[in-house]
Amino acid sequence: MVSGLEAAVRAALAGVRDPASGRDVVSAGLLGGVAVRDGMVQVEVSVPRERARAMEPLRAAVEAAVRKVPGVLSASVVLTAHREAAPAPAAAPPAAGGRPAAAMLLQEVGAVIAVASGKGGVGKSTTAVNLAVALAGKGLRVGLLDADVYGPSLPQMLGTHEKPRTAEGRILPIERWGLKAMSIGFLVDQETPMVWRGPMVMGALEQMMSGVEWGALDAMVVDMPPGTGDTQLTMSQRVALRGAVIVSTPQDVALLDARRGIRMFEKVSVPVLGLVENMSYFCCPNCNHRSEIFGHGGARAEAARLGVEFLGELPLTLAVRELSDAGKPVVLAAPDSHEAAAYRAIADRVWEKASAPLAAGAPRIVVD
Repeated sequence: MVSGLEAAVRAALAGVRDPASGRDVVSAGLLGGVAVRDGMVQVEVSVPRERARAMEPLRAAVEAAVRKVPGVLSASVVLTAHREAAPAPAAAPPAAGGRPAAAMLLQEVGAVIAVASGKGGVGKSTTAVNLAVALAGKGLRVGLLDADVYGPSLPQMLGTHEKPRTAEGRILPIERWGLKAMSIGFLVDQETPMVWRGPMVMGALEQMMSGVEWGALDAMVVDMPPGTGDTQLTMSQRVALRGAVIVSTPQDVALLDARRGIRMFEKVSVPVLGLVENMSYFCCPNCNHRSEIFGHGGARAEAARLGVEFLGELPLTLAVRELSDAGKPVVLAAPDSHEAAAYRAIADRVWEKASAPLAAGAPRIVVD
């Protein structure tokens, strides 16, 4: 059964014309589907792959029309192709990072840094939040994007569940701890499961990049979901990533997954800024005895083997866990601690590499 909001969206789309055919997108058969959930709308426009680049103005017009519909909190329009592609025309001149200018998102961000892991539970989100806060502590304008649509953790780790406001059809990011932040967790109830198929997830991710009023930023830290799936591919296609930070524990099984993550970023020509070993050891808060629960040094050895930089090691401590659960990054809550110093040292090195000028003749890749 079509909801009232979906019916209103479809009615609005009947007023958007395809310049090529002169008909509206509905009667022209270009409307692939409309998905509506909690005020978030995703529209699929079906086009032949060979026309995808030329259809960008139409995609933008459809998105603008949807945003004007009362009750729409956010809108994302994606082009999908369901027919065999003809040989693609010559690509537009690549912008920074080698992606076509028409496909790039977050162009006002100086350096987009992905924090990734091959598997969950290794402390990637904790690392991303403290890395972002440490960069902001350097006086930089920093954004923090939670790209894990299925398991958003930023609201908990930032200590706020407030709903974002909108202005002129755009979402205003949540401002917390000197950061501009956005997560799907700010848009839906924290106990609502995201039972979405891949296209809806990718549409939501693109909306959090293109539909949010980020403004000019020096850096954006992206907390990636674990693994090497759709989100990683979308980010590598649509954003000029300056590099990725891989987080792992010392365990062999975690290092195996981290290895896959490193190879994945290499395949799409995204520089790997380095490898971080989290939960490197446990130090008893009572007697200061050090225990290497998950082993130690595995990430350093793996980094050397793969030819990437080892950025540092972080201990497994009760304080970091308690502060993270309370929404207080340790870099701010305990700035004189060993853990905060370790995060700041990693942030310094990451920024040194991410802010360096791109090397002339750097490899370029265009993924269609």
